[in-house]
Amino acid sequence: MFTLKKEDPFASSQECMLIGLYDQPEKFSGKLKTLDDALNGELTKLVKSGDISAKHEAISLVHTFGKIGIKRLLFVGLGKGKAGDDVKTAIGQACKKIRGLRIDSFAIDLDTFTSQKISVNEAALIFSEAYQLSTYDFSGYKQKSNEPEMEINTIDVYTDESSSEIESFLQVGRAYGEGTNSARTLVNTPGNLLKAADLAAYAKELAHSYALEVEILEKEEIEQLGMGGLLAVNQGSVDPPYMIVLKYQGKKEWEDVIGLVGKGITFDTGGYSLKTKDGLVGMKTDMGGAAAVLGAMEVIGKLRPEQNVVVVIPATDNMISGNAMKPDDVITSMNGKTIEVLNTDAEGRLVLADAMTYAKQHGANYLIDVATLTGGVIVALGLDKTGALTNHEDLFEEVLLASQEAGEFIWRLPYTEKDKKRVRSSAIADLNNSPGREGHAIMGGAFIGEFAENTPWVHLDIAGTATTKTAHALGPAGATGVMVRTLALFVENHRSEKEIENIVKNGDITKKTK
Repeated sequence: MFTLKKEDPFASSQECMLIGLYDQPEKFSGKLKTLDDALNGELTKLVKSGDISAKHEAISLVHTFGKIGIKRLLFVGLGKGKAGDDVKTAIGQACKKIRGLRIDSFAIDLDTFTSQKISVNEAALIFSEAYQLSTYDFSGYKQKSNEPEMEINTIDVYTDESSSEIESFLQVGRAYGEGTNSARTLVNTPGNLLKAADLAAYAKELAHSYALEVEILEKEEIEQLGMGGLLAVNQGSVDPPYMIVLKYQGKKEWEDVIGLVGKGITFDTGGYSLKTKDGLVGMKTDMGGAAAVLGAMEVIGKLRPEQNVVVVIPATDNMISGNAMKPDDVITSMNGKTIEVLNTDAEGRLVLADAMTYAKQHGANYLIDVATLTGGVIVALGLDKTGALTNHEDLFEEVLLASQEAGEFIWRLPYTEKDKKRVRSSAIADLNNSPGREGHAIMGGAFIGEFAENTPWVHLDIAGTATTKTAHALGPAGATGVMVRTLALFVENHRSEKEIENIVKNGDITKKTK
């Protein structure tokens, strides 16, 4: 898709060239002055009249009328030396505009996006990721029109820099964008077309494409292993459950293993604790956690970091029938803890309980679970913040730094001994799955923490952030693919305790700055 070029960008004969414009004096300088001169000073006039603006995300399309080889120049405002996230959204808006031009290729002058804050390598990564994210579209199932679709096949990337890494950074950004888009497509797919078996088949295809190890447990094996949480949630369904495992080994030994656990409820009725008619709509997205860890594994499979990762996904729907679990039922989880079911709509934590245990059996030394777990997190934090709980400060700090780099906001919720006591408050079982409405998001996470036990763990509740009702600079309405990039960045940047101790021992950094 990307072709790196070092020659004069304005000698190109492309249909369109994308140019970044930071705040500057009225007169152009450098390459843009050369361009302005070639256009007889018309660009300066357009700036003065306000038809070209450096205001953040301002889009200005200028026809060259044959005065140079490029047919159109698309200027995007970058403001006053904005940071990476702001440049990314500006590029996203520009790429949406280019997609609407119905052309099959375009060019970008990458150097115009660099600044004191952004190197050419960073600009390359930001651009390629923003392009993938912003131009994503879920076509759905409407009858197709006869009008042929126009896809962009080639992007010429011009730069004067000689860095041999630019091509690599373009491919890294592309991998992050494509992994996020894969997760978006999974979440957008209707529940009748993406059942647990389909999720398992998708994982197999992913493993085949990126040389991952795969294990798919079917119902008989799940019963033999005593995964009572997953089996209880599946009781009301006509479709069997699956426990899906993917492994990526980037080190010689299977040690220092990162476990990513994703909730895979392909449709959630709430069971006998039935959702309202409005609440049922959109429950195809209740496998957003599974989509996030699968998307992250796609990125990991493409970029091949020197890490060990195991992904575990408990997959089923939560339906109602004569066999479905009921409030007051008591079930036994894989690790032997008994659970009193007080709310069949608090099913995600039941399947995640078994998945956490199974991830540890596969050697996970760190656990991060991702789930559209509670409506309570939306009440607490709104629709644009992912809620988090943890039992390990250092691990959470790593996840937080990755989320900041990805531009995916997370907010840590408190997790205390009183919270643990509440989920252990059943009179007849070790745990109860719904201690009450108060602090609901915390209770959901605290329940899962009972199965992390002493393993370092972070819980991410994406109930509010997995989807959006409105289009935005980096994507359309619908699934967001949230946490794909955070998880992949976490894996890429992770350092084991042994590695940290060696670095500290050598005097390169202090432990605090890891």
